[in-house]
Amino acid sequence: METSLRLGGDSKTLRIHAKEKLQLGPKTLLQAHGEIDTSIGAPSCLALIVRQFFPALLANVGVGVQLDKTDDLTYNFRGKKAFPITSSGLVGINVKGRLITDKEFRQLKKISAIELAWSIFNIQKDQDVRIKLGYNIFDKVPYFQIRENNWTLNTCMNGKWNVRYDL
Repeated sequence: METSLRLGGDSKTLRIHAKEKLQLGPKTLLQAHGEIDTSIGAPSCLALIVRQFFPALLANVGVGVQLDKTDDLTYNFRGKKAFPITSSGLVGINVKGRLITDKEFRQLKKISAIELAWSIFNIQKDQDVRIKLGYNIFDKVPYFQIRENNWTLNTCMNGKWNVRYDL
């Protein structure tokens, strides 16, 4: 099980996030994750998603359900495609999209982004870094992510930010 501590600038509450991936087939997995908001001591999100990977295409798709703290059930449809720029695959462009609908399949939110990703292994002894510069197409907002081993900082030009520490 993967666990992390998460803090976002919009909520100012610490959340404990857990994720488990169960192999359903050679290129398919069931991903379950949940989150507990420490300010209220209750789950703020529970989700299940089936993900299918297409390694030859450097792509994946997913379909799932999510229940948030307002007890609203939503369906999530997502896809991602990578385009390596270097032969090592350490620098590339990712194109990703996500559609969130209510239980009657009415669109609630659509997210689409393009990002430049650069992975740097052993920048110092036992220290890996990943940098992403992205643009959220529908919201028209640039964003930035830097990940160093267990720490991740996400920020976007509209002032939103969050930090995550993987346990």
